[in-house]
Formats: sequence, structure tokens, C-alpha cells
Amino acid sequence: MGEQKNNQQNNAKEPDMNQLKKVRREKLSDLQANGKNPFVITKYDVTHHAADILAHYEELEGRQVTLAGRVMQKRVMGKASFCNILDQTGNIQSYVARDSIGEEEYKDFKKLDIGDIVGLEGEVFKTKTGEISIHASAVKLLSKSLQILPEKYHGLTNTDMRYRQRYVDLIMNMESRDTFIKRSKIISAIRRYLDGQGFLEVETPMLVSNAGGAAARPFETHFNALDEDFKLRISLELYLKRLIVGGLERVYEIGRVFRNEGLDTRHNPEFTLMELYQAYTDYNGMMDLTENLYRHVAKEVLGTTTIVYNGVEMDLGKPFERITMIDAVRKYAGVDWNEVETLAQARELANKHHVEYEDRHKKGDILSLFFEEFAEEHLIQPTFVMDHPIEISPLTKKKPENPEYVERFEFFMNGWEMANAYSELNDPIDQRERFKAQEELLAQGDEEANTTDEDFLNALEIGMPPTGGIGFGIDRMCMLLTDSAAIRDVLLFPTMKSLDKKPSDASQSGKKEAAREPKKSCITRGQALELLKKYNKEPFHIQHALTVEGVMRWFAKELGYGEEEEFWGITGLLHDIDFELYPEEHCKKAPELLQEAGVGEDMIYAVCSHGYGLCSEEEPKLEMEKVLFAADELTGLIWSCALMRPSKSTMDLEVKSLKKKFKDKRFAAGCSRDVISQGAERLGWELDELFDKTIKAMRSCEASVAEAMEN
Repeated sequence: MGEQKNNQQNNAKEPDMNQLKKVRREKLSDLQANGKNPFVITKYDVTHHAADILAHYEELEGRQVTLAGRVMQKRVMGKASFCNILDQTGNIQSYVARDSIGEEEYKDFKKLDIGDIVGLEGEVFKTKTGEISIHASAVKLLSKSLQILPEKYHGLTNTDMRYRQRYVDLIMNMESRDTFIKRSKIISAIRRYLDGQGFLEVETPMLVSNAGGAAARPFETHFNALDEDFKLRISLELYLKRLIVGGLERVYEIGRVFRNEGLDTRHNPEFTLMELYQAYTDYNGMMDLTENLYRHVAKEVLGTTTIVYNGVEMDLGKPFERITMIDAVRKYAGVDWNEVETLAQARELANKHHVEYEDRHKKGDILSLFFEEFAEEHLIQPTFVMDHPIEISPLTKKKPENPEYVERFEFFMNGWEMANAYSELNDPIDQRERFKAQEELLAQGDEEANTTDEDFLNALEIGMPPTGGIGFGIDRMCMLLTDSAAIRDVLLFPTMKSLDKKPSDASQSGKKEAAREPKKSCITRGQALELLKKYNKEPFHIQHALTVEGVMRWFAKELGYGEEEEFWGITGLLHDIDFELYPEEHCKKAPELLQEAGVGEDMIYAVCSHGYGLCSEEEPKLEMEKVLFAADELTGLIWSCALMRPSKSTMDLEVKSLKKKFKDKRFAAGCSRDVISQGAERLGWELDELFDKTIKAMRSCEASVAEAMEN
């Protein structure tokens, strides 16, 4: 009843909104009919902005000024009124009297709407209450607003709408406007600092035939004129190093890079990266540069080297801590890696400290896992973590005195990696061997592995001097300096799932499909289990089906489809019915098997839709189909992670552990990260949310699945 009442209230409001919009259009028509069309005006001379007037009142008192902006408030009181004008710099009040602007003009002023853009001329003064204001002598309508702004006291609070309609967010939320003004200043300050250090800003291609320089899956496109496939760059590295070879000794680029990956609070598929390279220095030079750059930017933009993020104070004024990865693990985990001589000893320590590792992991990999598990979260103050094991840094110069480690550092603040730097590899023979190793990983199914770049190798053979290089995540830097919780808060137009406006389609994320009868199961759960076992004999396949069934039942209740729990559950149980016998025809053979068993068309459609893009042309549309699409792959990845834990259970599996495995494409390589990311996007969730919910769903059914497998 509550939901129905809310819908009735919303429906009742809609005609009022439509009527308000209609009135605004009628006002515009009247203006145009009387020769006052605001849209024919081409310019308006502005002498001052709101912040200038407020900051320099003593100088401007009694002087004539002109400013322009949006009407945000209007209080009509007979022959005199007040209005508030918002421009780029802020808000200022204006006193508008009939005797000052003229009777006809005052009538036009009273017809103005909130959101209209006006030009205002007048004298600077203070009201009796002491508020700095403009005594208007002329008000001119420059643009008519035909839409209704959000309610003035609460602003635009819907997060999704703030990201989609950033233009409204900037009007209604001064904090958002301030964030993006600061972002612009941050990037300008970075440029000024580097230019002052003798660096050249350059531009390199975004469309490339070989996307290298990082471990990430690229976006792909087709260039019609050349009839060739191209990729969007994932890094700036390889072209900038070519310029070092060419004799440009200090170069940097600030630009967009593109990685075909998921969304979360710190990741967006297109983001701003800065990379710089300096000849004749090493990673120590990069540390000095980073420390000085961060200190300079904070001082110039914020006026202080002390910043506060989420209530935590960080001091950029003090020398940044410099600590090796070994020392960080000793400090925060109580383990001295200098005493670890063999892989067997490393594994023994990992087992003792409940650190998950895989058979392929070597001693250096396990050191890195200890660092991630015990040290990262403590690195709140600015910290350089130096000298990484060679196993996790294949493209970096070895330390001459200890070739098991390399000259690399990661810069941390707030427990986040903010930058990554190397003493760059300039040996073309070594580089070719490392490209070869990447090609082997690519052949094994690692979609993020690089391919050999022959032109880059040719450049190295020409000769590259000893070079220090670093990559900075500009968006994370902006998050810290503006105290913003998510990366989307510092991106003017973040990547968003398209809103499906077709009235025939089922629903938007997290909301029940409207105006349809709940789906009912056409076979019993017992019949479905018999059908599953008829075509599947492998225990793993049966366990997976039982797990997905339990997960689907949990989501049915979680998302408000409790009356369909049986339908969701049985669909999950049967989703891979044809996989064991017909792997090459998965989701194509299923309709035949299910029809023979008397399964209804709705369930057959849902079963097939989970294979969309891989083995089926049926795209997930309903909420249940989207959940199944995401959960099928993700449950496999989660179970693989759980089996790595000492408990062999999901009960103590955390989202952060799952995220690490998600990023490592060599772990459980058969679980498609792309499908999982697409699933989150289809549901309108960030990856963290999908991970958290699915872990909870698997916990809810783990015991019953284990019991069923034993029986």
C-alpha cells in the first residue's frame, strides 16, 4: 500500500510540474510576441563578478557595476523586490525597485522565473542589515529557463542524477562547483611546476595499433579510412620514451587514457593520467620530484600543505617517509623477509599469517601479498614504498647490489597508491624477452598482456639514456585535495550506464518490473534437480548449479521479488544444463533440453540470456536475467578465492581480497572479468556493491550446498 501511495503522490505532482513548464513557455511566447525575445541577444558587457564585489566592497561602494548570472531567489514586495544572482564566482543580492528601473521594466522583472539568466546594472551598497548588494538601475533578461530547477533548500541530492546532469549539479551545489574549480587549478599548478623544472608538455596518440605500457584491457574501434582496427591507449609510456630517445630530455603528458574495466569508487574506464620521463636520473630523482610537486600544488591551490580527507589530516609539509617493501612488512606484519631464503619458507609464513597465495606465486610475489595485506592500509601519511621484488616488477631495472629487487617505488597516501615510478629499463634485448613473456601470457588468455611493439624496440636499439619515469593518477590526487569520496565526484562527466527510455522494457536497476504478473515456476524444484543430474555428472558442475540457485534465491528476496523466489532459484539451478554435454553449444542446446522437459518459455529465455555475448544472442532484460548474467561468472571467482583461504569458506572472505583476485587475470582465468563488469553495469551497481552482495548471497547458501553435495 505504501508503494502504491507513493506512486499516486508522484503521479499527482507530475501535472503540476508540466503546468509550470507550460507557463514558462507561454511567458517566452509573450516576450517574443512583444519583441523581447531573449534568445536574439548576442552579448552583455560584464564588469564585475559576485566574488569581486563581495571581496572589494570598500573600493566599489557607490560605484556602478554590471554583472550577469542566474536568478536563484526572488522576493517581490510591491514596488520593491530582492533577487539573488548566481555567477561563476558565487551569489550576490540585488535590490530592484520600480522607481529605479522603470514601471514597464519592473513588470517584466516580476515575471522572471527562478533559473532565468539576467544581466544586471547598478550601484554597490549595503542594506540596513549589512548585506552587500547591488541597487539595480537596469535588469535585462538574457536567456529564458524553460525547465524547473530542484527545490532550492535541498539542492540536487540524488547522486545518480548529479552525475548525469552535472550542469544542474553545478548550479545547485556550491561544493560541487568548488571541487571542479579546484580540479582545474590543480592541473594548472602541475603544469606550471613542471614547466618551471624544464619539462616539455607533449601530446601523443590516443588511437594506437598497439596499446601497451600497462596491464589493462583496451577499448577497440575500427578506422574506416584505413580499414584497420585500432585501440584506445591504456598508457602514455611507450611514446614518451620514444621522445627521450629522440633527445627531448624531460617530457610529460597529461591526458585521458582508456581501460575496458569495471567501475568503482576509484576507477572509471576513462581517466586522467600524467606520465613524465626525465633522462639521466633514476627513481630517487622521481621521489624528489613527487615530493616537491605535491607540496607545491597543495600550497598553490589550498594555501596550505596540510590537507584533510574524510576527517583525517595529512601533512605534505614534512619530508615524506621512504621505506622499503621489506621494512614495511617488518613494521606492520612483524615478519623479517631478509630471513626468508626459500619459497617453502615464504609459503610457511603465509600459511601462519593467513595470507592467501597461489601455486604459481614465487617468494617475491608472497612478499607483495604480505605488503598488501598488512601494510597498505597504514600508509596514510605521504610514503614512498621502495625496492619491490622483481617478480612483480618485470619492466624495471634491477638493483645492482641485489638483483632480486628492482629500483621501483609506489607513492601512497590515505592507504591508496597515488603514483608508480621506475628506473626505466633501457636494454632492448632484455625488453624483447619481456615482450615475449607477455605474448605467452596473452596466448594463455590474459587479455591485459602486452604485445610486442617492434617500433618501440627499434627506438631502444637507437639508444635510450638512463631515465627515471613516473605515472600519476590525477583523479585520485584531485579526490584527496578536494575531500571527494568517489572518483565520479571529481569527473565532470563520469561514465554512466545509459538510461533505457523504452516504455516496453522491464525496469531500471534495483526496481521491480512494473505492470506484470510475478513469474511462476512450471516445474518443481525436485524435477529441476533430476533434470540437472540427468545431463550433468561432474560434482563441480552440480555444486556450481546449486550455488547459483542459492544466490538467485537470496537476490530474489533482497531485490523485492520474494514471490518469485522459486522461479529465480530453479532458473539458477538449470542455467548450465547443457554445458557439460554440449560445451560448444552452451545456451543453444538448452532450449531443446528444457522444452522436452516441459519447462516454460519464460524460464528458457532467462536461462539462455545469461550467455549473452558468449554463446547466446538473447540479451538480459529483466532484473532476474541481469542478476544471473553477473552471478554466474562471479560465483565461480568467489568460490576460487574462498578455496585459497585456510577456512576454505566464503564466511571470512572480504571484498578487498576478492578485488585483488579480480584484478589478477591469471587467477581463475576462466572467470570472465568482462562479463562480471558488464553484469554490474547492467544492474547499475559499482563492482564493490556487486561483490559485497554476491558474497553475502553465497554465505547464505554455503552450508546447504555442502550438505546437498554430501548426500
